Amino acid sequence: MSEYQYYEFACVDQLLTATQQAELRSFSTRATITASSFVNEYHWGNLKGDPLEWVQQYFDAHVYSSNWGSCRLLLRLPHGTFDAATLRDYVKAGRKRRSRFEKAFEAMDVDDWCLLDWSFNDDSGEHARFSEEMDGAGWMTRLLPVRDELLGGDARPLYLGWLARLANDELHDDEIEPPVPAGLQALTPAQVALAEFLMLDADWLAAAAEASPSLLAPESSGSEDSRFDPWLRELPVEEMRAKLRMLLQGRSREAERTLRNAFLK
Repeated sequence: MSEYQYYEFACVDQLLTATQQAELRSFSTRATITASSFVNEYHWGNLKGDPLEWVQQYFDAHVYSSNWGSCRLLLRLPHGTFDAATLRDYVKAGRKRRSRFEKAFEAMDVDDWCLLDWSFNDDSGEHARFSEEMDGAGWMTRLLPVRDELLGGDARPLYLGWLARLANDELHDDEIEPPVPAGLQALTPAQVALAEFLMLDADWLAAAAEASPSLLAPESSGSEDSRFDPWLRELPVEEMRAKLRMLLQGRSREAERTLRNAFLK
């Protein structure tokens, strides 16, 4: 069986400049490079660069898959999307047993970014997904919405990462389970894709869903508006101008996230 590796990187918040595209081209003459992506398949050789460094410097997301059973999802989020205590619940080391591979889920703070890293390794060779087809193309489209969900404060992808750590034998038997987020019985399509990507056990997901509160039904728009109004009336003018400036600069996700977090506090 020939070697197969698939690398895809995507920009969301800011496009690559011509200079950045030229820098990436110096790593590969065969890759498809646009202002928003880098895609390449390898049947011999390897990527001449470090995906973690590329996500720090250029991209908001990375997907990797190989036919020997390894896959990885990397997402770059603005620092502070989740507070340190929340992330610690899902990635704290605890007392580690011998795991099947390095780490199934971790979070790293690098400069102004928080990097979330999910991975899976089929060391048994039993999953046909990797050996019988070129597994790679299509995953970015399915998984990228996870980033927006995280930016909106959805902790379900973090919990799926914790389940992946459990499956990887990273946790001791007396490890305390992190808070179970609401809505595990109604995962979004992107979260279903993440569970499939990580080969999570369906029975484990079902058991977790039983302990998960249901998502509250959205209130009517009029009621929602009235809930925000008293707080908005007290918002300082300078803070409003700062958020409007973000919108004019194309930073709408950041403006929404910071306003929503301030409201919840």
